[in-house]
Amino acid sequence: MVVSEWIELASTLDVQGLEWYAGFLEMADQKNWARFRAEVEDNGMVIPMMCCSPDFTHPDAAFRDNEIAKQKKWIDMTHALGGSYCRVLSGQRRPELSTDEGVKLAADSIKACLPYAQQHGITLIIENHYKDDFWEYPEFAQKADVFCQLVESIEHPNFGVNYDPSNTYLAGEDPIELLKRVSNRVVTMHASDRYLKEGTIEDLRREEAGATGYAKRLSHGEIGKGLNDYDAIFSELVRVGFDGWISIEDGVDGMDQLARSVTFLKRKIAQHWPA
Repeated sequence: MVVSEWIELASTLDVQGLEWYAGFLEMADQKNWARFRAEVEDNGMVIPMMCCSPDFTHPDAAFRDNEIAKQKKWIDMTHALGGSYCRVLSGQRRPELSTDEGVKLAADSIKACLPYAQQHGITLIIENHYKDDFWEYPEFAQKADVFCQLVESIEHPNFGVNYDPSNTYLAGEDPIELLKRVSNRVVTMHASDRYLKEGTIEDLRREEAGATGYAKRLSHGEIGKGLNDYDAIFSELVRVGFDGWISIEDGVDGMDQLARSVTFLKRKIAQHWPA
């Protein structure tokens, strides 16, 4: 599927925006940036968020400098598309790194990008992530304690959290507990859902703690039919005054499923944010 086909498909859904992926093959040609923005806006939508995966925990300074340069290019891309939010990650959980070392490497790299983001009116959003498709190791800040330590080490008006409840299960932790620890820093959200193909959450925690492969017991599912408690999630976000973008992560089984997820989320949003 080419990007223009994806935009056309998305226009059939009752959504206001499209989260973009920096790795779309056609984005390698910078001349396409303005064209895709125009196509999205011509279809009555905007591009609020950019999804990208910097690796800031590599021990080699030259490698990290290259990742910082890539992040700045993604900031340029977000700005050109009319977006306001660009994702960052910590990096890979390399076995030789201590928690403090990894947090410092990631925080220093993110801080190096923040002045550039601020100049372009972009907020960098760190996600409680699991593992990029191209990484050997899982996310360095996958566990809540490490994630919170990293978030607390960066205070900047152009920095916030992109909360994803489903990724917390992959860390063997409770998504509501994590949300309550960072809710005052959340500026965007990934709405997704997971279900257990077999066994229990306890089985998942025993088997997946420290594993490098994707959790085999968990599968993407239709939003509202999995493990996440969206009433609890949205209640906490309302409590702290959240009014940002909620990006839908679904569609694994086609557009009909995605449309049902949209309907579920819009109903829950209207329930919790009636205004």
